[in-house]
Amino acid sequence: MKRRAGHEEALGRRQLLAGAGAMTVGGAVAGLAGPAGAAAAAEPEMQAAPVLGPVTVRPGDRRYDNLLRGNNFRFVGDPDEIRVCGTTEQVVRAVQDAVRSGRRPAARSGGHCFENFTADPAVRTLLDLSPMDAVGYDTRRRAFSVQPGATLGHVYRTLFKGWGVTIPAGGCPEAGAGGHFAGGGYGPLSRRYGSVVDHLHGVEAVVVDRDGTARAVVATREPDDPHRDLWWAHTGGGGGNFGVVTRYWLRSPDASGTDPSQLLPPSPQRMLGCLVGWAWDEKMTERAFTTLLRNFGTWHEHNSAPGSPFAGLYAILLPTHRSAGSFFMTVQIDAGIPGADRLLTDFIAAVTAGTGLTPSLGERHTLPWLHATTWPGTGEPGDLVSRRYKIKASYLRRSFTDAQLAAVYHHLTNSAKEPHGGMLLVGYGGAVRSVRPDATAVAQRDVVMKAVFQTIWTQPSEDAAHLAWVRAFYQDVYAETGGVPVPGEVNDGSYINYPDTDLADPRWNTSGVPWHELYYKGNYAELQRIKSRWDPRNVFRHALAIEPAG
Repeated sequence: MKRRAGHEEALGRRQLLAGAGAMTVGGAVAGLAGPAGAAAAAEPEMQAAPVLGPVTVRPGDRRYDNLLRGNNFRFVGDPDEIRVCGTTEQVVRAVQDAVRSGRRPAARSGGHCFENFTADPAVRTLLDLSPMDAVGYDTRRRAFSVQPGATLGHVYRTLFKGWGVTIPAGGCPEAGAGGHFAGGGYGPLSRRYGSVVDHLHGVEAVVVDRDGTARAVVATREPDDPHRDLWWAHTGGGGGNFGVVTRYWLRSPDASGTDPSQLLPPSPQRMLGCLVGWAWDEKMTERAFTTLLRNFGTWHEHNSAPGSPFAGLYAILLPTHRSAGSFFMTVQIDAGIPGADRLLTDFIAAVTAGTGLTPSLGERHTLPWLHATTWPGTGEPGDLVSRRYKIKASYLRRSFTDAQLAAVYHHLTNSAKEPHGGMLLVGYGGAVRSVRPDATAVAQRDVVMKAVFQTIWTQPSEDAAHLAWVRAFYQDVYAETGGVPVPGEVNDGSYINYPDTDLADPRWNTSGVPWHELYYKGNYAELQRIKSRWDPRNVFRHALAIEPAG
């Protein structure tokens, strides 16, 4: 159950950025023309209402400043123009115009990127895809169609109301599907149903050919699809690398028949969850703290196999800096799973065992799944603050080592004033581990947790201090591997939907292992080959972009 909280993802941004709540890191289409998997210019779109766009907004327009900012106010671009697009055809035209005029384009759907990929000064044409938010069932493809501007909350509501199904996506209802899906996508149901891309049937993407021609191409996972590699690239290759996605199609790989209600995982009916809290007081010794974190990790080592009785349980431990006064853990489980209450009790007992601590236990709540999943919660739209943040992340194949746990304790109890700084340990694994590392672009499959290191503040004048704190924290935890989570027995790189440009900076990555190995491991060479085929002019790029082969 999410209680006033939002991971890529995935882990909800609300949890990443506000660290509060309990249950974290998005067209209606009918009868699309052309055989499945065939190349196409922009396919005909069935619209129930007039389409917004195309709209071009330039500096001096009263709308310009309002459309510049994404979720992280550290980054504000100054493009020559903002193209608000409502159809695939409009996106093709906007990309074509950008290429002809020599302007670098970048697409934004929900605006939740952690780095400046769409606000880079080199981006001169910003494509606003938020009006492209239709969700529906495509009878011809026997798959659900989701446009990139659809928020995850809108996707969940539409799939549930129409067919009683869902996808294992993130916990932040305001995040857009566009980037979330392309980077892999995960969330509270991933231990049970895998990553979002494990259910990705196809994509429509606007690409640019070698001669500079922009066109829309459809690529599916069908074995005989000549564009299958473009589909594969979007199963975890990250947004902004190959083109502009204008539509996703979703259908579980083992689904059959024509009944839409059987083509994606069924939505839970109700969610059971609770909040567990601890005070930063004299009882929270280093031994007690590290035991707590070690227990959380060890439990996930032992209970994250595909099909585990605990695969339906999702938990996040959120140890904040001591200056916050307390920290907590959120737990949720499908209330319809036999013995759900007992499984939740056993989990809490395992995490707290041997700590000598008496946690505060929030009342257990059972809420309708749709309410728990899409309730907007706290902390984002409407706040009259300049939200600024830095996020760093990693995958874990097992619990942190003793040295890593000591580093975590040290940085969360130092003299810094970081009440909104800390970390999250996020349950993962389960069904995610049933997929081969090369079956999708998501290479990290033999993992049980994700770790997220964060700091949030409001004033630009505080940038240097907060960045220094979180960088030192992360670098110390991974001191034995050059300051970054080099794949090995414990660490397994990082998640591209939590991008961190520090991994490509030799000041912070002294491991000798390149950033792309941390994100893509052995899949990077294939992603480079696909990049060379579908974006030979390297039109789509950013600070952590896939480089063309050779």
